[in-house]
Amino acid sequence: MNIKVQIKPLPILVMLLLILQTQAQTINTGEVVILPNTQVSIVNDFNNTTSGNMLNDGELFIYANFNNDGTIDFINEGLTSFQGNEVQQITGIQDSFFYNVIFSNTSTAVPFQLSGSINIDNESEFDEGIVDTSNFGGTFTFLRDADHVATSDNSYIDGEVVKVGDTSFEFPVGNGGFYNPVAMNAPNLPTDTYTAQYFLENSNATNPHNLAAGIIEQIDDTEYWVIDRTSGSSDAIITLRWDADTSPAFINNADPDAIHIVRWDDTLGFWVDEGGIPDAANQTITTIAPVTGYGVFTLATVKTDLVLPDDLVIYTAVSPNSNSKNDFFFIDGIDRYPNNTVKIFNRWGVEVYKTTGYNETDNVFRGYSDGRLTVSNSELLPTGTYYYVLEYDFPGNTSIPAQRVKKAGFLYIASN
Repeated sequence: MNIKVQIKPLPILVMLLLILQTQAQTINTGEVVILPNTQVSIVNDFNNTTSGNMLNDGELFIYANFNNDGTIDFINEGLTSFQGNEVQQITGIQDSFFYNVIFSNTSTAVPFQLSGSINIDNESEFDEGIVDTSNFGGTFTFLRDADHVATSDNSYIDGEVVKVGDTSFEFPVGNGGFYNPVAMNAPNLPTDTYTAQYFLENSNATNPHNLAAGIIEQIDDTEYWVIDRTSGSSDAIITLRWDADTSPAFINNADPDAIHIVRWDDTLGFWVDEGGIPDAANQTITTIAPVTGYGVFTLATVKTDLVLPDDLVIYTAVSPNSNSKNDFFFIDGIDRYPNNTVKIFNRWGVEVYKTTGYNETDNVFRGYSDGRLTVSNSELLPTGTYYYVLEYDFPGNTSIPAQRVKKAGFLYIASN
């Protein structure tokens, strides 16, 4: 094997044992630094022992099994590529830290058996082959600002995915040969940690579908997601996807406005409605506000005729150019319901505006932020699509009971 490395000064005995290459495996017992613009290929099993320290700022290609009981890390950046045409076991008792990583193996549909711990600092490319952590007990973590590309039905993570940090994120999860991610907005703190996993299974056995609250009509009986907040206190806005290959026909054939995200509430012992803003073009549903808890989530249809009284007209475009046309977010009829709250969020789920007692004259949204964005309150928000959440007390009438109404949808701001 031709291997280019930098060997730092070490005692002569350690240097002799630094890399032991046998017919079966390559063993690192000392220190190896792969320099930038240097390619290293390991064609047989690689074992980084408890005394082994490998720093990769170049390109490392792994063609067989990989075990890390020592230190795998980088100084500035580097690429580690798992590839080949035989199943690869990724094991070890220590975390492996990669800047960039590629998974590309054509041996089977599920060639990567992960029982060790992988941490991604920048980008993970899912080129070919599913990474299985569910059946092997491994851990796959995306650190702050890390992301992924090329995920598909052919390459994703089957098992729990951990996300750390204060950036929006789409968890690259799937099961049963289907990629079905879950997305969330940006948390508040860089230490906030969430996990997510997708199951192509009916949740009814453990979370009975006949135990549903309010307007929930029929619950997805083919799939569910488990989403948890394991560290921090940030609230999450969740986005799920329906798909013709995995979701039941009654979901795929439903009016998108009738599809909501529902959550099993362990304390209450039944499913609760988390609402839903549909994006029919991308077949996604987003909760209308931060979720009220964590655990098992799935999709459901709801009784749209009971969602809210249809006596308000919401104009979903704002062009704050002082021409007296669409200068503010106009909710026609909101003056009749003064006990109300209006919130507006950007595409990452960051609250940019909030008020109570919204009306049709002076207490209105004119395109300026009063939230925690890093923009001046005296400057207009950027042009783009936002979404609103409106809540108000409806006193009831002869056909609809008194209730706290919640409505959400998209809002377009044209600042130019």
